Amino acid sequence: MCKFFSLCSTGNGEPIYFDWKLRQKIVSKEIKCESADSHTSIADYFGYKGEKEDKLNKFEYNPFTKVFTVDQINAEFDDSKDIEKFCKELNIKEIVPLNIKPIINPFTDLKKEKITKKDIELLKEWSSVWYSVGDSVRDSVRSSVGNSVWYSVWYSVGDSVRSSVWYSVGYSVGDSVIGDSVRYSVWYSVWYSVWGYISEFVDIKYKYDFSSGQKLWHRGLVPSFDGTNWRLHGYKGKILYTISKEDLDKIMTYDERRGRKNEGNLERV
Repeated sequence: MCKFFSLCSTGNGEPIYFDWKLRQKIVSKEIKCESADSHTSIADYFGYKGEKEDKLNKFEYNPFTKVFTVDQINAEFDDSKDIEKFCKELNIKEIVPLNIKPIINPFTDLKKEKITKKDIELLKEWSSVWYSVGDSVRDSVRSSVGNSVWYSVWYSVGDSVRSSVWYSVGYSVGDSVIGDSVRYSVWYSVWYSVWGYISEFVDIKYKYDFSSGQKLWHRGLVPSFDGTNWRLHGYKGKILYTISKEDLDKIMTYDERRGRKNEGNLERV
C-alpha cells in the first residue's frame, strides 16, 4: 500500500505529486482515483498511463520520521537525491495541513511529579469530552485529508507513544483494578488520551474541543478512568492524583455538568 507522502518523477529531478488543492478534490470525489498517495493514481492523473507509468521513478517520504524511501527506479536516470532534497525542504502544509513537531512521551520526556489546581481544572474539562475523542478524530482526519494521511499520522505519532503510555498506566494501576470490564475502561481512557494528542498534529476542525487533554499531555499528565475513579498519571506513569467520578461531579459547576457529552456511555465503559 502506498503511503503518505508519495511522489513520482521522470528522472529529471522534478517531483510529480498531488498538492493540497488536488487532494481536496480527491477527498470531495471531484477527482476520481484510488488514493492521493497511490503511485498509479499520480501517474494516471498527470498523463503517465500504462507503459508510461513503468518508466517513472517512485518514492515515499514520511514528514514525521523524515524517512525517505526509494520504491522504484525505472527511469533512465536516478534522481533520488534531488527528490529527497525536495522532500526535506518542502513546506508540508502545501501538501496537507499537518503540524510537524517533536513527538512527546509525557512519562519520559517530562517529569511531572506534583498536581496543581490547573491540572484538576483540565481533568474536569477532559472528563466531559474524553469518550467522544476516538470516532471524532479518526473520522474527521479521514474525511478531511484521506486515509493515507490518517495512517501516516496514526503510525508515526500513535505507535511511538501508545504502548509505552499504556503499559506505564497499567503497571501503576495494577491490582487496584479488578475485572475485565474495569480493565477495559482504563485501557480505553488511556487510548482516548492518545487520540486527543494525535488530533493536534492535523490542523483541521473537530466536532469537540480536545485541548484540555492535549494540555494535560504537554504538562506531563495522562488521565485514566476505571468506571469509578479518575486518576492523573505523571512521570513514569506514577499515580499523582485520584478522585471519584462523583466527587469530580461535585466540584463541577452546573454549566459544566450540563455540558457533559455522552454521559450515559461513560457509565457503561
